[in-house]
Amino acid sequence: MTISRRILLKAGVAAGTALSFPSILRAQNTPAIGQTVRMVKSGDLGVFDSMISSYYITAHHGAAVYDTLFSFDSQMRPQPQMVHSWGVSDDERTYTFVLRDGLSWHDGTPVTSDDCVASVRRWMEAASSGPLIKALATDISRKDDKTFIIALKEPLGLLIETLATLTPPCLFIMREKDANTPPTIPVTTNIGSGPFKFNHELARPGASFTYDRNERYVPRREAPDGLAGGKVVKVERVIWDNIADQQTALAALQAGEIDYLESVPMDLLPVLEGDQAITLQILDKGGFVRYLRINFLQKPFNNLKARQALLHLIDQEAAMRTSSPPEYIKAVTSVFGTKTPYTNDENTGWFKKSGDPEKAKQLFQEAGYAGEKVVIVQVTNVPWMSDVSQYIANALRDIGINAELDPTEWGTVTARLDNKGSVDEGGWSIYPTSDADFAMGDILGNPIFLANGDKAWYGWPQNDEYDALYAKWATVATLEERQALAREMQRVWWDFVGSVYLGAITAPSARRASLTGLIEMPIIVPMWNMQKG
Repeated sequence: MTISRRILLKAGVAAGTALSFPSILRAQNTPAIGQTVRMVKSGDLGVFDSMISSYYITAHHGAAVYDTLFSFDSQMRPQPQMVHSWGVSDDERTYTFVLRDGLSWHDGTPVTSDDCVASVRRWMEAASSGPLIKALATDISRKDDKTFIIALKEPLGLLIETLATLTPPCLFIMREKDANTPPTIPVTTNIGSGPFKFNHELARPGASFTYDRNERYVPRREAPDGLAGGKVVKVERVIWDNIADQQTALAALQAGEIDYLESVPMDLLPVLEGDQAITLQILDKGGFVRYLRINFLQKPFNNLKARQALLHLIDQEAAMRTSSPPEYIKAVTSVFGTKTPYTNDENTGWFKKSGDPEKAKQLFQEAGYAGEKVVIVQVTNVPWMSDVSQYIANALRDIGINAELDPTEWGTVTARLDNKGSVDEGGWSIYPTSDADFAMGDILGNPIFLANGDKAWYGWPQNDEYDALYAKWATVATLEERQALAREMQRVWWDFVGSVYLGAITAPSARRASLTGLIEMPIIVPMWNMQKG
């Protein structure tokens, strides 16, 4: 996330109840009965606990069902959402938060500060920024039913922005009894206080999930602005259909059987551009960075030279063009993405436009590579992930590496990646994934930037020098100081090769022209504000 572009609020924004809303807003929150939107997302929803999951589709689910203390507006400034007002003590060590009126759970019970305290505590156990806040926090507790505090040992100027993070796992507020569930055990109740209710009776795992308008939800009275302001729901029901085959999904969109297709087959974009019933829309203007996570725990990538070999092997243009035309892609050489305040060119001499297979082959030899199997997790129902996995396997085989694809569906990929064992024990070597370019500037919120071994994200990278630099991030006060620190971090990162980047893409989603009001923001695709003509 681009932390430096966010403005730290120093005063709360008052929130009214439904009775104080302007009449036009009350009318907007009561749409015509029977309006249903059908959407096809990128991959299947297999993990529902949005407080502990790093998957974007789970964050989309969380944004519908749950609410947040703070949300980002279109200028990436954190704004109060569930919070009515907040303040910080003169020594900037104690934050006091007051909840707004009208907050209730889907079961009708009121939201209290106890729910928020329990949620913050649970989120800290899963979020990459959690250890930092835990180390600084002296107290997180309720003052009364609507008021709670976070007290710190020393000032943390990025606290509000961290609480508002868009990078999963996000701080979605749960009921206290759900939030008291250990973070190692997923919460499956899906009872939140957000603008949509999860319809358990109509849930069809592997086929579709249904969300109904929460008639009890009280939006803020400010106009919608990014993910902040009033979350006004203008349809009665949203259904997520799981259609794994992109061409089948595209045909359903053209036939009007679905209203929104998140991931469009890039080679078929010209067909859609000529269809007046379809609108192409880029919701995240910054696009996505694609990269490889490498298993540091097992051969061959427990060896530095083998990881460096991958860095030299990848031809980013070739990797990206497996699923995207050239006008939508570009190279990435900075750890911190292409357009964040921390994007820099430190230690990027390894980059060659077409890669360097001979250098990669040499480095594998120096690593003592002895024919060990390299297993690439191939997510078969996410086309770009499947295609790029095949590219990687072929590139490795071309230089004599024993590469093997492991076909896996998105809904089961978490269980697959959790295995830290050797490939003979069901483990893995390489996993292609992606993040919003915006998230590549969220150093505290994005788990990709952790390099503390078993406590890090998938691949479990470890480097003490880098980890010491990372620990300084929260104490750096100015943008210029953070940019200088980012350069030091990048220098070390490319030396130990925490991840290998494949390139960046900016791609449109497709919707029926009759579906309007989609909010253009990074990472989260909200379902409020959209309406069907």
